[in-house]
Parts: sequence; structure tokens; C-alpha cells
Amino acid sequence: MKPRHKRLALIAGGVASVALAAALVLNAFRSNLVFFFSPTQIAAGEAPKDRAFRIGGMVESGSLKRQADGLTVRFVVTDTAKSVPVVYIGILPDLFREGKGVVAQGRLGPDGEFRADEVLAKHDENYMPPEAAHALEQAQKAQKTVKTN
Repeated sequence: MKPRHKRLALIAGGVASVALAAALVLNAFRSNLVFFFSPTQIAAGEAPKDRAFRIGGMVESGSLKRQADGLTVRFVVTDTAKSVPVVYIGILPDLFREGKGVVAQGRLGPDGEFRADEVLAKHDENYMPPEAAHALEQAQKAQKTVKTN
């Protein structure tokens, strides 16, 4: 094999290696990407059926129900326009309360119930996740335009 052909083979091998590494990194990034949806978006059918995503809003007052096993919790997340029932098996954060902001990560079941794998509560009185605050703001604007028409 001539030196020129050896160089060409090395360059082709290097380009193939870089392309393979880039494909693996992008695939890992895509599989770990988690999108945020509001209850209004979920009700409109915008949420994925086959992937995990996050839902955010307020825990509806009077919706928190604990099962006899002590770990299963059911509650409703609302953005003041639409509501989505959530079931979570595990220990809730200490700051989790009805009427407070929450973000839950999981999957939407075929029955429309969100099955959470993780529940996050806000950490102080003034904080709300930016996505949840934006979703609540959009839902309130939509409600005002419906009422005025």
C-alpha cells in the first residue's frame, strides 16, 4: 500500500470515528431530553404518549389523597384552566402542599392519568419553576380572553 493510500485510510477512519462518536452523543442527549407540558397542553393532546415528560402547575386544593400503603399518593395538578390527575408512589418532598407549585416527571397513562416517577416541590414562598410560572400565566391569559368573548 502506498503512503498516500495509508494516509487516506487513516483520514477516512478518523472521520468515521468522529461521526460515530457524534451519533452516540446525540442519541444519548435525545434519550435524556425531558420536555415540560402544562395541564392545558396535555388536555389538548400535545404531550407525548410514549416518552417521559414533566408536568407543572399547582396542586389543586382538596385533591391530595393518600392510599393505605403509605406510599401511593394521588393528587391533581392544575394550571387554573385544565387539570390532570397524578399518581405517585414514593415519599413526597417536605415542601409538597396543596395550593403550592409542583413539577412531576413521568409518563401519561392510557387512561389520562399521569404516573409520576419524581415529584419536585418549590423551595420557598417566592420561587416557582419558570416553565410552571409561564404555563400558569398562559392559562390565565387564555381564560381571560374566553371570558371577554
